Amino acid sequence: MHRSSALDFTPSVSSPARRWLPVVSLLALFGVQHGHANDAAQAQLDLQSWPQVTVPASSAQVEQRVEKLLASLSTAEKVGQIIQADIGSVTPEDVRRYRLGSVLNGGDSGPGGNDLASAEHWLALADAFHTAAMDTSAGGHAIPLLWGTDAVHGHNNIIGATIFPHNIGLGATGNAELIQRIAAITALEVRVTGQEWTFAPTVAVAQDLRWGRSYESFTADPQRVAEYSRAMVLGLQGAANTADFLRGPRVIASAKHFIGDGATWRGQDQGDTRISADELRDVHAAGYVTALSAGVQTIMASYSSWRGQKLHGHPELLTNLLKQRWGFDGFVVGDWNGHGQLPGCTNTSCAAAFNAGIDMFMAPDSWRELYQNTLAQVEAGEISAARLEDAVRRILRVKLRSGLFELGAPSSRPFAGRFELLGAPEHLAVARQAVRESLVLLKNCSRTLPLNAGGHLLVTGQGAHDLPMQNGGWTLTWQGTGIDNSHFPNGESIFTGIQAAATAAGGSAELSADDRFQRRPDAAVLVIGEQPYAEFEGDVTSLAYPPQQHHRDLQLLRSLREQQIPVVVVLLSGRPLWIDDFLHDADALIAAWLPGSQGGGVADVLMAGSDRQPRHDFLGRLPFAWPANGATETTPPRFTLGHGLNYSSPDACP
Repeated sequence: MHRSSALDFTPSVSSPARRWLPVVSLLALFGVQHGHANDAAQAQLDLQSWPQVTVPASSAQVEQRVEKLLASLSTAEKVGQIIQADIGSVTPEDVRRYRLGSVLNGGDSGPGGNDLASAEHWLALADAFHTAAMDTSAGGHAIPLLWGTDAVHGHNNIIGATIFPHNIGLGATGNAELIQRIAAITALEVRVTGQEWTFAPTVAVAQDLRWGRSYESFTADPQRVAEYSRAMVLGLQGAANTADFLRGPRVIASAKHFIGDGATWRGQDQGDTRISADELRDVHAAGYVTALSAGVQTIMASYSSWRGQKLHGHPELLTNLLKQRWGFDGFVVGDWNGHGQLPGCTNTSCAAAFNAGIDMFMAPDSWRELYQNTLAQVEAGEISAARLEDAVRRILRVKLRSGLFELGAPSSRPFAGRFELLGAPEHLAVARQAVRESLVLLKNCSRTLPLNAGGHLLVTGQGAHDLPMQNGGWTLTWQGTGIDNSHFPNGESIFTGIQAAATAAGGSAELSADDRFQRRPDAAVLVIGEQPYAEFEGDVTSLAYPPQQHHRDLQLLRSLREQQIPVVVVLLSGRPLWIDDFLHDADALIAAWLPGSQGGGVADVLMAGSDRQPRHDFLGRLPFAWPANGATETTPPRFTLGHGLNYSSPDACP
């Protein structure tokens, strides 16, 4: 007998676009971790209590083609299909020889070993891999390759592509329709360079914001995550059972990281999620339920553990829940050598992960030996023929659904090579809208905002004219480091955006590295924040504003205030930070998250029009509670989830 879960995971179509819902538990507000790893009762999965899911049905024609092709493959070809190699460690000739099923580009890999290669080089390499996969001159069957890429906030590996706010900023917009549109633009731009699969969306419900991947989470509210997950999948893939599904400008999506990665103990990346089965279900399954009902074709397993057991080796969750209870008929891909973390496994040998339910090994640099060992394990019976065929069947099903067998070389597919679509004006306009709607106003004392665009403004701080800081991690490089403004030909810094708005209104703006200026300003915009980071490197032990920057930035703020200059602080960060000193001393303070490359969206909201009235209001609301200290333990938050001021709010001087 099915028992309803504590949450209704289906978004209400009649609800207002920016309705902010309460979270399920205080854990989502304060980041408190519950449960104990040795409490066996909390680790029992009553799968009948989990929500039921209706996944889009597969067509009889696809299933017939899958079975016919599967029956014709040799064991070696089947093993090739379940291996994914990184383009930095595999060549087209390797694909031809081993009949590999997939490649990916890691955060720091690109064509010819250059992660900053041109879009043309990306497309040319996609053609080369496709040609190799379809070459049967040495025997074997022609099976198109899948190329997976981390297009997680736009096609962020490609110079010139549109870079959108990271998920935390999108969560602040409260606008699922906008998120779906962003996903559709991302998919289109991915198609331009010849890829067909993105490792997105991340549907983690982050709990402890010390986690370095917190900005990949939309919000602490699981019902909102469910809504945005569905929107992202529909935007990327199109609607199931329509002619648009996975065709033309659409790509294959991957909901990740299954499951509970946002609740690891103390926010430790790849750590242990020490929560009850009920909490895992009621909070962390939310985004998967809606992604599956929307037809998501792949699921990526998490590095993390649930109550001490690695997800890459968890058959009850990967197989019994995901594939059997929920009826998922796409395939499960591992994370970067994640299989090698299982007990008794290495990066080059892990039957346990495959037997648990991983269908495709992500084996970036270990693929060759893993292929040989997996083939031997199948021949020895350690991996059954039935399990191998189940995995290959799932992979072939996705490839056939995507039309890859009919499409030809990547460069011949719709939208491929139309490089003018990368950072197209209409795409940049959507990115700018997302920036505007993501800004959260936390303080506006004495009506400091909106700023008079017709006056003279000073723009200062380390983030004032720094596109890598605006974009954050997973941008051109894995950690978002080693790049500068020149790598963003379609980008606009916050200073550039303010300068353009001021000039248009008959005013002026001046950029300074500190508190000095050539002409006394009417107000100053101080842009501070975190330096770029991604997974693992972004883990912190405290939510306090980084100590190495705190003194410098606070002194700059206080120096300007001592000169009787009103100061607006704009914070660039991948998570809420404890910034009480700045809140106290600034005249106004805005959480801008990691807004991407369209800094003009900040100016749109901060600066008045020629009539001295706001051009756009603040629509953003906090997707996570704002900490009252750096510890993130049980103290009440400074600002609660969903908080945010606007120009109609009373004078706000917290």
